Amino acid sequence: MANHFSALKRRRQSRKRAEARKAHRTRLRHQVRELRRALASGDADRARVLLPRTVSLIDRSLKRGVIKENTASRFKSRLMLRTAALAGK
Repeated sequence: MANHFSALKRRRQSRKRAEARKAHRTRLRHQVRELRRALASGDADRARVLLPRTVSLIDRSLKRGVIKENTASRFKSRLMLRTAALAGK
């Protein structure tokens, strides 16, 4: 256990930031899951509405350091491809 003031403060900051990242990651996963459910059910209109929201949340997650750049790109690419394929049916 750290005893220096700076080490105690760093520990408090780390915990606070970890909780914030965890909450944001959970929100991201729920949003992606909601879009995937719309795609799986074949609801093109709902998917079209959810896609911009989801992409925006992915970009914000990337900016905050919750996910890495390649992960964000992969998520966006796959979701956009599936949405476009559903709209093309």
